[in-house]
Amino acid sequence: MMRVSAALCVCALLVHCASSGRVLRRIKERVHRIRYEEAKRHLLLLPAVGKQSISTAKEGYVPQPLDHFDSQCIETIPQRFFVNEAFWKRPHGPVFLYIGGESAILETSVLLGHHVQMAEDNGALLVALEHRFYGKSISPNGLQIEKLRFLSSQQALADLVAFHRYIGERYSLTHKNTWISFGGSYPGALSAWFHGKFPHLVYGAVASSAPVKAKLDFSAYNKVVGESLNNEAVGGSEKCVNVVWEAFAAVEAALMGGNGTQAAKDFVCCGPLETFKDQIELVQSLADIIMGIVQYNKEWDFMSIAELCSIITNRSEVIEQEAEAYKRLVKLASIYRERQKQSCLQTSYKRVVEELKNTSIQTTGVGERQWYYQTCAEFGFYQTCEDANCPFSRMLTLQSQTELCPLVFGISESSLPSHIAFTNRYYGADHPQTRRVLYVNGDIDPWHELSVLPSGSKGVSNRSILINGTAHCADMNPHRDGDPTALKEAQKEIERHVALWLKTAAWELM
Repeated sequence: MMRVSAALCVCALLVHCASSGRVLRRIKERVHRIRYEEAKRHLLLLPAVGKQSISTAKEGYVPQPLDHFDSQCIETIPQRFFVNEAFWKRPHGPVFLYIGGESAILETSVLLGHHVQMAEDNGALLVALEHRFYGKSISPNGLQIEKLRFLSSQQALADLVAFHRYIGERYSLTHKNTWISFGGSYPGALSAWFHGKFPHLVYGAVASSAPVKAKLDFSAYNKVVGESLNNEAVGGSEKCVNVVWEAFAAVEAALMGGNGTQAAKDFVCCGPLETFKDQIELVQSLADIIMGIVQYNKEWDFMSIAELCSIITNRSEVIEQEAEAYKRLVKLASIYRERQKQSCLQTSYKRVVEELKNTSIQTTGVGERQWYYQTCAEFGFYQTCEDANCPFSRMLTLQSQTELCPLVFGISESSLPSHIAFTNRYYGADHPQTRRVLYVNGDIDPWHELSVLPSGSKGVSNRSILINGTAHCADMNPHRDGDPTALKEAQKEIERHVALWLKTAAWELM
């Protein structure tokens, strides 16, 4: 079935990523809302600059087998998709596929973004598919443990195969309609894997900020956070990262020294720090604020790396020097709560477990329970702080995150390494044997560590681009006047690759 729906909804572009703590997940939700406002303003301004305002997209649902790999299973789930035919040059124009991830998708997936601009340039039909078990693509009991076992990247790729066939039949497509896939972060990995496993269906793939290498202990995430805080090109400095380190050392010392009550008061926690795990939640929340600022630098309305470092390093004469770093972190947390309209920081470990065990369906935003299941079953991606390169507290251990797998899902911690090893063997990790996949990353984005990068010192190769000074999935945004030169050049390079793929596909047909 299909119906017409309005375009002014929360933009689900560019926010797919794994996250450790509650605050970073809330930051992702905030980025959703910011994208919505940007999309609304952009679409409303199009007529003023002489362009057609594409105000509607077609929404539909396709029934998918619950289990693609068991022919005896007849149960299905609804899978939501969107279509934009406005730019399509019938009947042989290409098809641009936007792949959803661990968040609900909405109309803006086919209305706004760099891939939409390229679709207009190349006369492409735009389609977007929501990931199974997220958004509205889920059955009423889909979050029960017995159903979650059908949530996997392998099932998601099989969904894409079936969707390819469905769209082909609906629009009478042939081999002359060249498919190109797009995705950012986890969907970026799906984009690369879809081409890698089914090159006869999708001719080329753009994989933005794609963590194609599964990793149990993703300590490199916080290593890059520290490097980005030290990067003068984006407003960081050695002083900045050192003060961050001093601040977390002071928080840890206060907690280990029995001053948890005062720390809870200083950081305005929602409740007392009753257990050691509650203390870890506080430290994780404080780290998440900084991690979110780095990962989404200049991509949301809270704060940039430059602003963060200005606050962290602006010493006050009225604060004694030995307490300066701690007080600066208190101020940063206060600014975060004020701007995000939160009265307190939630630091209850018990509440974290309750939320992850909650099986009620949420059809918008990020699927927290589902994504944590996927980290336990396939990917890891746990952002730890147990080595010398991390600017935060050593309290953020691998154990503190993996212990949730058996507690919430019954997945033993001992099984996690084998799950991750299988994922890397199945897809090829960061050395995939793929053709016509373009991996795009920003060098201050911590997720670039798990992607495919250019060899040597150059920022561009025939299959990967590393953009100086840009954050998570920045290349997926539509062109903006204030974009740095490196980002503009990277988007032009993406456009050249896509145009070349389409030209090569047409030549091969001849």
